[in-house]
Amino acid sequence: MTILVFALLAYLLGSVSFAVVSSWVFKLPDPRTYGSKNPGATNVLRSGKKAAAVLTLLGDAGKGWLAVFLAQTYSPVWGLGDEAVAVAALAVFLGHVFPIFLRFQGGKGVATAVGVLLGLNVWLGLLAMATWLAVAFTWRISSLSALIAAVLAPLFSVVLLGFEAGTLAVSAMSLLLIWRHRSNIVNLLAGKEGRIGEKKSPDS
Repeated sequence: MTILVFALLAYLLGSVSFAVVSSWVFKLPDPRTYGSKNPGATNVLRSGKKAAAVLTLLGDAGKGWLAVFLAQTYSPVWGLGDEAVAVAALAVFLGHVFPIFLRFQGGKGVATAVGVLLGLNVWLGLLAMATWLAVAFTWRISSLSALIAAVLAPLFSVVLLGFEAGTLAVSAMSLLLIWRHRSNIVNLLAGKEGRIGEKKSPDS
């Protein structure tokens, strides 16, 4: 029962959309009404308010890290092991992707996934971030960077964490993140995906 409480609290934390929160703070339109209509940092950046996009990025990553940190801190108190941490890690990610507060229509989960990875293992998070940056610097395509980082994250996790519950959570997040980028994959295959710094079409 306690592990279900961990999962529920992590899910509710993940359901807090910092794209919507930061847009409200900076008096911007709801990010679900323009651009890609995705409540994430990339779409908030299209509003032209960089501070709002930064707040969204930090908030979404921060909630992923916080859920894992709290689970790591309190799971021993309740006699729980790594499984509770893995459940919380996956639950906060699911909360971001399928938030109850936004009728289960959330973001793609890149920033929250990075926060979770940093919480599970700092080097794991840094490797994922380095992968994203290397691909972005080379091809200047944000979605491609996220997809390659998602593919490699489980491999990094196996090396750093071994075949444990945390690696299963990372693998599940990677699969969901790739699934959430399915429209971007179609655009990539068609050569239509926008590059970083270019103005993107509303359905990108």
